[in-house]
Amino acid sequence: MIKFLEIQKITQKYSDEIHRAASRVIDSGWYLLGEETNRFEKNYAHFIGTNYCIGVANGLDALRIILKAYIELGIMQEGDEVIVPANTFIASILAITDNRLIPVLVEPDINSYQIDDTKIEEAISPKTKAIMIVHLYGQCAYTDKIGEICKRHGLKLIEDNAQATGCKFNGKITGSLGDASGHSFYPGKNLGAFGDGGAITTNNKEFAETVRALANYGSNVKYVFDYQGLNSRLDEIQAAILDVKLNYLDEDNQRRKDIARYFLTRIHNPEVILPKVQDWESHVFHLFVIRSAHRDNLLQYLNNNGVQALIHYPVPPHKQKAYRDWNKLSLPVTEKIHNEVLSLPISQVITDEEAETVVKTVNSFRQNDLNK
Repeated sequence: MIKFLEIQKITQKYSDEIHRAASRVIDSGWYLLGEETNRFEKNYAHFIGTNYCIGVANGLDALRIILKAYIELGIMQEGDEVIVPANTFIASILAITDNRLIPVLVEPDINSYQIDDTKIEEAISPKTKAIMIVHLYGQCAYTDKIGEICKRHGLKLIEDNAQATGCKFNGKITGSLGDASGHSFYPGKNLGAFGDGGAITTNNKEFAETVRALANYGSNVKYVFDYQGLNSRLDEIQAAILDVKLNYLDEDNQRRKDIARYFLTRIHNPEVILPKVQDWESHVFHLFVIRSAHRDNLLQYLNNNGVQALIHYPVPPHKQKAYRDWNKLSLPVTEKIHNEVLSLPISQVITDEEAETVVKTVNSFRQNDLNK
């Protein structure tokens, strides 16, 4: 079986360095808010191209704290609206509703799967305070049009960069394109920790200081609490491991792109819709997502023939029980995407032989053969 993602194999690539980094932390006796976190924050900010990086506990907290900071700074208040793509992972929306803000769902472009920038302005109201773009599947969602809309309407631009670390737009790395960005280091990400982890990047000093306080119980000075904060901190071992893996991220992303290019040039199945790549700098292929009207049968066929594929994501947020008030919404593009998408195995450790097997298996699928 070609596994969807072999994290153990990925870890083996940097095993010696990771063991040394973890041992250094263990031996130090300092496990939170120490030198390892400081070092990683500086290195990650430099990599992203921002002045500030604040490590937090996970990607969801990164987005939650960004919005909470804007509320504390008086830029937003309860009941304000945040525009967000309708086909995102639910964390993007949870961060908004957790702050008692209102998500305004905008349909994606059927070709890119990113928020459709031609539909954003019609969703803006007097209560709109921000646009949250999501670099879904590892592809850049930012466009010049989105930047222009934010400037013209005085809106904050928030990036959900959980899936696109290292992705670029006109030479700038995602996470540096907006006012603030949330990052996830979940183990399966292109830059993954050995557990949960996240970060917030920004160029705004006051905002960064507010974020750092909010993530530490609301405190910048021990036992002095300016805000009703959270406990959301990146621990020293995760920071040390991430700092090791950051050195290899560009190389790892390039391997993902090589595999993606191989898939795109060799998969020739009329029952499969391949992802469209406008600019190879603007995609780091956290996921390689195809579509098929016969998705469920294709999934079963692949799994039965030794290729583990997964669905990201089978049920859109507006059809989830958690947001039952939205269940009757009609978002046909989003629903079509969620009904048809299928993610093929892709990572920096997939071999050429495994990639060839994936291609041959996808190409051999025929819905009509299953109906006989």
